[in-house]
Amino acid sequence: MVERVTATDETIDLLEKLQKKHGSLIFHQSGGCCDGSSPMCYPEGDLMLGSQDVYLGTIGNTPFYINKKQYDYWKHTQLIIDVVEGRGGMFSVEGVEGKRFLTRSRAFTEEEREWLQTNTS
Repeated sequence: MVERVTATDETIDLLEKLQKKHGSLIFHQSGGCCDGSSPMCYPEGDLMLGSQDVYLGTIGNTPFYINKKQYDYWKHTQLIIDVVEGRGGMFSVEGVEGKRFLTRSRAFTEEEREWLQTNTS
């Protein structure tokens, strides 16, 4: 199985800590504006999803979305959500932890692209 979004162990550890503080969470890949292109993490219900948001998968029991226009640019890559030291986006819940989520990516192989075309709608 090919995953469109994955996470490092450090990300999963931080998500578990944040879930204990905030309950269920949701991710949305920011497309610029206020917080650049950071993955933003919110308490579930704090972000209104729309018909233009694409579900990429789940990391650490947390659903991950991206806007369709941005997805169209990035659909050939796997997003790898990582954690680094420093202050993150002002709207994302990890900001007060002294860490921030960071999106890394890699291009899918030809075999992975074929699998995704065959196995996703």
